[in-house]
Amino acid sequence: MPLRRHPVRYTLWLARTGAAPRTLSLPVWIPVAVLLVLLSWSGLNIWLWQRTAEMRSLQIQLVSLSDQARKLNNQLAVERTRNNALSQDAQSILKQLQVLETEINTLRERAGMPKIKLVPTRNEGGGRGGASVPAELEEVLKYAGQQTAAFTNKLSEVSPALNETLQREAAMPYGYPIRGQTRITSYFGYRRSPFGWGFEFHNGIDFPASYGTAVRVTGAGEVVEAGWKGPFGLAVVVDHGYGYRTLYGHLSSVSVRVGQRLERGDLVGSVGSTGRSTGPHLHYTVFRNGDEVNPAGYLD
Repeated sequence: MPLRRHPVRYTLWLARTGAAPRTLSLPVWIPVAVLLVLLSWSGLNIWLWQRTAEMRSLQIQLVSLSDQARKLNNQLAVERTRNNALSQDAQSILKQLQVLETEINTLRERAGMPKIKLVPTRNEGGGRGGASVPAELEEVLKYAGQQTAAFTNKLSEVSPALNETLQREAAMPYGYPIRGQTRITSYFGYRRSPFGWGFEFHNGIDFPASYGTAVRVTGAGEVVEAGWKGPFGLAVVVDHGYGYRTLYGHLSSVSVRVGQRLERGDLVGSVGSTGRSTGPHLHYTVFRNGDEVNPAGYLD
């Protein structure tokens, strides 16, 4: 008969001083189970330790990233504030340049000079294209500074021509020689003779007015004649320069002398009826480069 195998068991001897030893018999699976539990527990502790270390590393990284994000946010806020301030400055400067450009072009037009274009505008006529790089605000401000310097140079160009134009405008006869009197009794050109039959050429304009009414020069200039002047009776002739002269005739009195410098609006004499005249009035003639021209174009 085959021999029966007995199950493997482990026996523990427990000895104590002054007492009989005890034995504890355990089946083989119990120590194995205890060993497996210990190994599992150790593995779990090692895994947990590794996970804790990883979590701590991630936490440190998150804290560092949070600090970096806060710093970047602060920098962005500062940059946004700075950009807003620079943008407002740039817009203000460009608006001022546009106003200056308009004023300079007005001055250049008065000076007889062509207009200039220094401030760029959007959607100007014609096609556009090509590579481009967004402009920094500092570049815009630098450009504005350069344009300001260019305006200064343009102003230095305009100044002499404008002075010449202003002098010409001041000298050119303009307006009515009798204040508040715009009625005309005889115009420039051919007319029926007021002294009889036939027609004659009238080289000026007649303004009716009462004796003694003030007659004023219509432009700055120098008196070149003051006294009796044939059919014009008492008269004053003023040379305004730039080819212009004006004559004020039929005066009752003269208030200026030859060589006297006059400004527009100065008194030259009083209305009368001296010379070839049918009644009190002012005869007003404008000469351009020695030729008699229609004064009507210089009244308004």
